[in-house]
Amino acid sequence: MKTTLDLDDQLLREAKRNAVATGTSLKAYVEDALRARLLPPPEREAKPFRLELPVVDGTATPAVEVMDRRALYDFLDEAE
Repeated sequence: MKTTLDLDDQLLREAKRNAVATGTSLKAYVEDALRARLLPPPEREAKPFRLELPVVDGTATPAVEVMDRRALYDFLDEAE
């Protein structure tokens, strides 16, 4: 189908330059640009998320016994 578009001069010059650089016609370049903008992206197979945390051997003794709730709350209150 033929149509007439009123394009920005600089935009058209850049499109022509890119079309020549990729070895395609301006028509093919504009069609590809419109397809890329209008068509939904292809469905990609989603990889399951896997969180990998590093294991670090610590040498310092803990500042509080985390199993003692009262001591833990007191420690947190002091940290503020």
